Amino acid sequence: MKRIALSAMALALGLAAAQAAAVTEIQWWHAMTGANNDRVNALAKRFNDSQPDYKVTAVYKGQYPDALAAAIAAFRAGQAPDILQVQEVATATMMNAKGAIKPVYEVMAQAGEKFDPKSYVPAVAGYYTNAKGQMLSFPFNSSTTVFWYNKDAFEKAGIDPSQATATWQGVIAAAAKLKASGVTQCPFTTGWQSWTQLESFSAWHDVPFATDQNGFASMSPKLVFNGPVQTRHIANMQDWLKKGYFVYGGRMNQAEAKFYSGECAMITTSSAFYGTAKANAKFKLGIAPLPYYADVKGAPQNTIIGGASLFVMGGKPAANYKGVAKFFTFLSGPEIQAEFHQTTGYLPITMAAYELTKKSGFYEKNPGTDVSVQQMIVKTTNNSRGVRLGNFIQIRDVIDEELEGVWSGKQDAKTALDKAVKRGNELIEKFARQNKGG
Repeated sequence: MKRIALSAMALALGLAAAQAAAVTEIQWWHAMTGANNDRVNALAKRFNDSQPDYKVTAVYKGQYPDALAAAIAAFRAGQAPDILQVQEVATATMMNAKGAIKPVYEVMAQAGEKFDPKSYVPAVAGYYTNAKGQMLSFPFNSSTTVFWYNKDAFEKAGIDPSQATATWQGVIAAAAKLKASGVTQCPFTTGWQSWTQLESFSAWHDVPFATDQNGFASMSPKLVFNGPVQTRHIANMQDWLKKGYFVYGGRMNQAEAKFYSGECAMITTSSAFYGTAKANAKFKLGIAPLPYYADVKGAPQNTIIGGASLFVMGGKPAANYKGVAKFFTFLSGPEIQAEFHQTTGYLPITMAAYELTKKSGFYEKNPGTDVSVQQMIVKTTNNSRGVRLGNFIQIRDVIDEELEGVWSGKQDAKTALDKAVKRGNELIEKFARQNKGG
């Protein structure tokens, strides 16, 4: 009897070990910090707890450029993660990394998982889709640019926000009142200046940022964001800065702290600022669509996405790809997406998640939180689908440098944009040469 009991115990231990060994681990490298890092870990745990076959391990790898560099090095060493979170401006680079990635539509089809690009918000799906309508990466934390304002500051200055935030003319009239009334010495600031003031600005006004459908139709487009509409806007911003209506707060999202601390009364930045703003602002938050110039034909059109998507790395076993596909199906669930959208301000990437959020009454209880979606659920044009360029990260650096020359008074808007276009085009040509035939 004792021998039988020992044999049964050994068998049970053997089965447990076999089951443990059967679990396929999926490595997910990401760049989410703070509360969003916690949410990523929570999503991985939730998926792991929902089934016994796969374990997703979320690993923070630094900011987007750091995570990308680490993944490239790991791929060359044969140790790449299964999933990599990639900033939207690096999309063209990843799409041209033949062999380094496995297109998402292939991963999902081979695993037998339902994956319909039409179920996603059009402007989101379109950015990560090739000319054949096939999605190459999985939309995850997609955001867009919106306009934020301090309702308490507006009230103190006697400003009606419904009239003040629709057009740039209205915004600057409000800025003048805010400053003259002494409510603030920083009426307006901006985060992510290239994205908000040139990339999204161009799409919102339905004018091209680059030729060849903003880079979607070729690898060798020409930058054209030095056109009359964009030049007028940057010249206006230089004038606003001189008058004290606009305060420059940094290249990325540094200016957001100026807003939620109450120092600045208005800001253009990401919709994904919502979680931070709600947690830190000690005033009533206002969220509105991006302002536009009413005399520009076609405006407003739609804004474009920021944030990141999930690329699947190449050279992995079939079991890993099956696990990745299951995980992406999980992430696409309306309840998961609705919750992520409501807590972070990132877009609900599917229409089902948007409808679920709407039905729950969230938008009514939190006015303005649907602005980001409303700006995106219209049919896009060749000027507004997004901007997909090789070496886009470096191009943004160039734009930042030249705009800082404007804010410091060293050059005018036209000179700055002409220089940025020339330098940017050289970077695009370099990328095209390096990826010719690739």
